[in-house]
Amino acid sequence: MVRIGNSRGIRIPKTVLEHCRLTDAVELDVQDDHLVIRPLVKPRKGWDEAFRRMHQHGDDALLDRESLL
Repeated sequence: MVRIGNSRGIRIPKTVLEHCRLTDAVELDVQDDHLVIRPLVKPRKGWDEAFRRMHQHGDDALLDRESLL
């Protein structure tokens, strides 16, 4: 552990970071007495591609036109 102000930090070897696909943004979770560190997944990742496929298949039409009135 290393001191960072009033907090503590840990050093994670580069090979472990690469193996776990950890970049600058991570998600921390405490489960019982364990600290879980996982890559931050963008909630809308892949939406652009999904919308493009929907448009190609004509699945992007407005279904509830009355809500616009």
